[in-house]
Amino acid sequence: MTKYLRSAVLLISSLLLLNIFTLSASAEINNNLIPPGEKLEVIYNQGTHLEGPAVAPDGQVYFCDLTPSSLAKGALLGGHIMKYDPKAKKITVFRSPSGQADGLAFDAVGRLIAAEAADYGGRRITATDFETGKAVILAAEFNGQPLNSPNDVVTDNTGRIYFTDPRYFGKEAMNQAVQGVYRIDRDGKIRLIIGNAGKPNGIALSPDQKTLYVDSNDNGLFDYRSSTAGLATRRGFDGILAYDLLEDGTAKFREIVYQSPGFRPDGMRIDSDGNIFVANYDPSHPGILVLSPKGEEMGYIQTPETVTNCEFGIGAESNVLFITGNKSLYKVVTTHHGEKKAYQE
Repeated sequence: MTKYLRSAVLLISSLLLLNIFTLSASAEINNNLIPPGEKLEVIYNQGTHLEGPAVAPDGQVYFCDLTPSSLAKGALLGGHIMKYDPKAKKITVFRSPSGQADGLAFDAVGRLIAAEAADYGGRRITATDFETGKAVILAAEFNGQPLNSPNDVVTDNTGRIYFTDPRYFGKEAMNQAVQGVYRIDRDGKIRLIIGNAGKPNGIALSPDQKTLYVDSNDNGLFDYRSSTAGLATRRGFDGILAYDLLEDGTAKFREIVYQSPGFRPDGMRIDSDGNIFVANYDPSHPGILVLSPKGEEMGYIQTPETVTNCEFGIGAESNVLFITGNKSLYKVVTTHHGEKKAYQE
């Protein structure tokens, strides 16, 4: 762990010394991201803190509703996983409590993979088999110690699972020395593959699965309740990093894709052309920033509230972007199409 801590300090220090670019005026408009006549639509607006949308093989949209204990009025809830049926236009509860599920993905065989956070949550990665209804724990510890607070997750076509493990809230002890990025292999082994990505949050794979994108949203806190204002006096690195994925799943740092003042990256998804759709968790400028694979600003989808993540639909809705906000689930038709899911390969 010592080498990861040392390299983390060196990398983040170098990142903060680089030139930082301001969000350009061209990104303030949607730049033809949304077809004429289409607009952002509210699907659901009764959430506490929505996160982690994922589309199942049948087209239904699953998403998380985190219920932080700091906001509890009465009994602790432990989070929910919700389900939206686009055909019936109906929202139902899929699982409650969810173990504070924060990020979701479907793997190559159609299992629901959930990253469960801290704050009375599971602090683990689980997989739910829809045929049997049973769930199994894929990862809960590393080197004999509990994970910090799994945040987001992505799966590849071979069955590997990648997830981020920062800590944003929860009074439980932090047992891992770094806020890392891990890989779960097909044999069930868990490996720390990145230990110096700041405070890793969102995670995504390029269409060819040769690039792993990780964004860092370092608010300088391990628990929002440690500051009455909900803000830290020191921010760490905020930006998107790209890593080359070798055949054995090893991640090799390649470049900083994007960073900008006021940019607070959260969850992200990739379209069929490799462009990055990333949620900007900034209340002064909420929305989805769209970047080319090289980090060039292509446009911005503004939203009425702070957003946390997004996901493209499948089939006839592969051009529909579902967006989770603090309270609401949105959808909007776009001129882009999502990359194929692991179960579509």
